[in-house]
Amino acid sequence: MKFTEFTLKDYIQKALLEINFVEATEVQKRLIPIVLSGRDLVGESKTGSGKTHTFLIPIFQKLNEELDQVQAVITAPSRELATQIYQAACQLASHSETEVRVSNYVGGTDKKRQIEKLQSNQPHIVIGTPGRIYDLVKSGDLGIHKAGIFVVDEADMTLDMGFLETVDKIAGSLPKQLQFLVFSATIPQKLQPFLKKYLSNPVVEQIKTQTVISDTIENWLISTKGRDKNAQILEMTKLMQPYLAMIFVNTKTRADELHSYLTANGLRVAKIHGDIPPRERKRIMNQVKNLDFEYIVATDLAARGIDIEGVSHVINDAIPQDLSFFVHRVGRTGRNGLSGIAITLYQPSDDADIRELEKLNIQFLPKDIKGGEFVDTYDRDRRVNREKSHEKLDLEMIGLVKKKKKKIKPGYKKKIKWAVDEKRRKTKRIENRAKGRAERKARRQEF
Repeated sequence: MKFTEFTLKDYIQKALLEINFVEATEVQKRLIPIVLSGRDLVGESKTGSGKTHTFLIPIFQKLNEELDQVQAVITAPSRELATQIYQAACQLASHSETEVRVSNYVGGTDKKRQIEKLQSNQPHIVIGTPGRIYDLVKSGDLGIHKAGIFVVDEADMTLDMGFLETVDKIAGSLPKQLQFLVFSATIPQKLQPFLKKYLSNPVVEQIKTQTVISDTIENWLISTKGRDKNAQILEMTKLMQPYLAMIFVNTKTRADELHSYLTANGLRVAKIHGDIPPRERKRIMNQVKNLDFEYIVATDLAARGIDIEGVSHVINDAIPQDLSFFVHRVGRTGRNGLSGIAITLYQPSDDADIRELEKLNIQFLPKDIKGGEFVDTYDRDRRVNREKSHEKLDLEMIGLVKKKKKKIKPGYKKKIKWAVDEKRRKTKRIENRAKGRAERKARRQEF
């Protein structure tokens, strides 16, 4: 479906053409008509599916550019994600002949200056992190009491980062006649009370992407068994020659440790996690855009929502504790049709998690480092398969045992034992007959 098939304002169509938005994604195709209809919505879809324009396009379509008041409020759990939405909204607004005021309110920015600007006029569209938006609402400087649309983007991450209570307070400051839109990669159970409190008979749509990970990405698995992981990652960096590589870790402590090690070994490495102060974080992101770093060590929550262009490689220092983050991590590379490589370090105890990821049609290539290069290696299931081939009970026997177990009648253990013994007796008889035939044949040949 093309965007021209939606009934949209001329300036919105021009803005979409400018960024080569011709064909709507599955999420946009299914959800934009629902948002335009005015219904409350819970949209469950993976990151990178086109959610931002799914709510921005209807907001601009419904916007009264002549009305001098806040008409839409959008919250995002991270400064970077809020800024990303803000930039997309500014691009749409720039094509309107009548001024559309879009404001971005996030922590780490000049609050005093924002208040001074609000005293002269209010924005049409408010975008920002929950804490800063609520601060401005509570002080009476930002008037959202007449807004008609409220968007909570990345609701699961908002919950994970402890911002849901603040979002609740913002929602309580909005009018009762309100269109409520919630977008999220997953809808956890803990989010349900919030949804029931505010959403009126919502449309709940779960959009499953056809391929979880782009087919332009190669997923490599490298074992860490018996090796120093820091030294292993350093060795990989010497072989990769990345444009820009993101190294994902599971904890802030591990981020600090790995960052120190790689920096001490002469690499240009940035570090992003929740304890980095806002000003420092902003400075780091500007340096990343200027390509001052080759590597970024990051935790999942700190990095989710950050839009970093040109990531050629992703390294998973370990498989994430929440497997849904694996898709977010790997999806940082292989964008816009470009190829990418995602390398996951694993140990034998990770096997169950790898199998779960394989159920999502993620195909892993087993690799190793030998002779100063990445080489193909054997599959991690090799030993298991070899052991299976030596199993004395054949598949027919295993099936018989399972069948008997299911019935669980009196004496079932004896019956299973009898069946196993009987199978073995038959096998022995066949082997003895074959042995006898061979011996007789040998004797005949002697005479």
